[in-house]
Amino acid sequence: MDHVVATGKLRGPAVLALQTLAVAACYYGAGRLGLLRRLTVESTVFTPVWPPTGVALTCLLIVGLRAWAGIALGCFFVILHLAGGALHWSLLANLAGNTAAPVCAYLLLRHIGFRTDLTRLRDGVALVFLGALPPMLISSTTGVGVAVLTGDLPASGFWPVWVAWWVGDAMGVLIVTPLLLTLYRARRPFLAHVRWKEATALAVTAACVVPVATQNHVNMLFLSYPVLIWAALRFELAGSMLCVLFASVMATVAATDRTGPFAHLTHVEVMLKLQAFNGATALTALLLSAVITEQRNTRRSVERACEELAEVLEHLTAADRSYPPDRSSR
Repeated sequence: MDHVVATGKLRGPAVLALQTLAVAACYYGAGRLGLLRRLTVESTVFTPVWPPTGVALTCLLIVGLRAWAGIALGCFFVILHLAGGALHWSLLANLAGNTAAPVCAYLLLRHIGFRTDLTRLRDGVALVFLGALPPMLISSTTGVGVAVLTGDLPASGFWPVWVAWWVGDAMGVLIVTPLLLTLYRARRPFLAHVRWKEATALAVTAACVVPVATQNHVNMLFLSYPVLIWAALRFELAGSMLCVLFASVMATVAATDRTGPFAHLTHVEVMLKLQAFNGATALTALLLSAVITEQRNTRRSVERACEELAEVLEHLTAADRSYPPDRSSR
C-alpha cells in the first residue's frame, strides 16, 4: 500500500514535467516557424503573425494555468535564439511580458465562461476582444519599451514598432488558437460526416484563387473572401480557419518578398496592408463561423425538443386508447 501511495505521489510531478516540456517544445517550434518570414519597421525586425501566442493560449485553455511554466521555458529559448545566446536583463523583461500576455488572456476568458468548442457567438467575440487584443498589449508594450530603454530602438520609432508587435501577437491568437482548438476537439465521427467531394472542390478553389489574389500585382486580395465565406457556410470553423491560415501564409510570403499587391510600398505600408488583410480575414471567418454554428445548434435543439414532444404525445395517446370509456353512469 505504501508503494502505491508513493507511486501516486511521483506520478503527479512526472506528468507535470512532461506537460511542461511538451508545451515548451510546441512554443519553441511555433516560434522558429514564425521567424521564417519577417518584416522590418523602423529598422526593427518583427513577424506579421506570431504563432507562439496562439499556441500558448491554446495550451492554457486545454491544460490549465499550470502550462505557464512551459510557456516561459519555450519563450526563454526563443528569445535566447534571437539574442544569439547572449544573456541580458532585457531577456527577462521580454520573457515576463510574453508569458504574462497569454496568461492574462486565459484568465479573462475563464472569467466569462469561455467554451473551447467556439460554438457560440459570444465565444468568438470574447476570443477577439478579451483573448487577443487587450492582453497582447502587455507583450508589445514590454518588448518595445525594453528596446527603447536599451537603445536598440529610437524613441521616435516606438509607436510603429509597438503597433506591429501588438498586431502580430494578436494575429497569432486569432489565427492559430481557433484552428488548434478545432483540431484538438476533432474526432472520427466528425471526419465521417465531412462532405469530401465538396471539401476537395473547396481546397482546389482555394489553391487556385488565393495565390492569384496574393501574388498578382493588381490589388485583388478581396478575391479571398468568397472562398472564406464558402468555407464558413459549409464547414464552419474547421474549414474557415484552414482557409484563413492558407491565405495568411500566402499573403505573408508576398509581403516579405515584396511581390504582388505589396510591391513598391514602404515598410510601414506593407505592414499596415498585410495586418489589415490578416485581421479582416481572421475576424470574418471566426465570427461568421460562430454565428453559423450557433444557429445550427439552436435548430438541432429545437428539432430534438420537437421529437421528444412527439414521443410524449404518442405515449399519452397510447395510454388513452388502453383505457375504455367509463360506462358506470348508465
